[in-house]
Amino acid sequence: MLSSRKTIAKALGALFVVGSVAGIGFSHHRDPSPVSSAQAADTPPAVVDVDVATVLSQTITDWQSYSGRLEAVDHVDVRPLVPGTIVAVHFKDGALVKKGEPLFIIDPRPYVAEVDRAAAELAAAQARAAYTSTDAARADRLLADNAIAKRDYDEKQNATREAAAGVKAAQAALEAAQVNLSYTTICAPVSGRVSRAELTAGNVVSTGPSAPLLTTIVSVSPIYASFDVDEQTYLEYLGRDRDASVPVALGLANEEGYSRKGFIASVDNRLDTSSGTIRVRASIDNADGTLVPGLYARVQVGGGEAHPAILISDAAVGTDQAKKYVLVVDDAGKVQYREVQLGSLHDNLRVVTSGLKTGERVVVNGIQRARPNDTVRGNLVKMTDAAKSAA
Repeated sequence: MLSSRKTIAKALGALFVVGSVAGIGFSHHRDPSPVSSAQAADTPPAVVDVDVATVLSQTITDWQSYSGRLEAVDHVDVRPLVPGTIVAVHFKDGALVKKGEPLFIIDPRPYVAEVDRAAAELAAAQARAAYTSTDAARADRLLADNAIAKRDYDEKQNATREAAAGVKAAQAALEAAQVNLSYTTICAPVSGRVSRAELTAGNVVSTGPSAPLLTTIVSVSPIYASFDVDEQTYLEYLGRDRDASVPVALGLANEEGYSRKGFIASVDNRLDTSSGTIRVRASIDNADGTLVPGLYARVQVGGGEAHPAILISDAAVGTDQAKKYVLVVDDAGKVQYREVQLGSLHDNLRVVTSGLKTGERVVVNGIQRARPNDTVRGNLVKMTDAAKSAA
């Protein structure tokens, strides 16, 4: 019995020793070395590489953006002015034509005959006028000698006047016949691009309300961009001085920016009370003929006096809930958080109305990696290049 108790006590003692040793080992593993902690504290954070650009200052004009459609300055429906048979078509569908170029020929033979007949009647009237004039002169001499009755003298003078009126009527008839003959050659009334020929050679055409459409012509350059301007913009930029030249920039649906320049050509004479807008036309140069009526157009209207502005790339702007901010890098490479107020776009650059100064450098690439108060290595790039990349 005693030996059993000694055996149990020895076993418990051995377990205690093993547990103590194990506990010492675990405790030694968890406690870091003071030297290792000091080394970790002395290790500086990694320096982040970012692209920075210097804030720009330029003199700009404010722009307002609208949507509109292109319209031709001249749009002409070509219809016949005399009846007859079309004998020739002198253009290709979609071709550019100049004012006065022949488009269609209507059979001129009946109108040539009418001109000849009117010319013959004019010649007869002129002959009658010459005879009556000679007869009246003879009557004048006879009347001086009292060799002719006053009644006969008056008849001869009246015949002279009637013959002169007949000449004028014959001249008018000849002119009308010549005009109708000229209408047999249908020429382009304006310079521009012609549509397709709705009727070809061999078709008989008529005039009046039932006159058929032969083709259409639209002028090419300049071209109108029509759009609706809100009342506020009209009052601020367009309503003060109608003679002032207001600049306009135009971009097409497949363009990011505004590739063409122009000016306000006209403003409508009334405001649409249902929409609160007024119709405006801008004149745009179209020398290359790329723009055609009906295309969708993005239009910017410039207004107000030119003023200095701070400009940055949209790539430099971050969003913090409802706030907009940029990261400014000082001369020591420290990052500073700066809340900004933004304006409109100008040539792919964003206008900053407050929060930045000229000459400051902002992060334009790597804004996600940089944090306020961090030290960064700034690689200087051009603000305009950053704006193009962002666009």
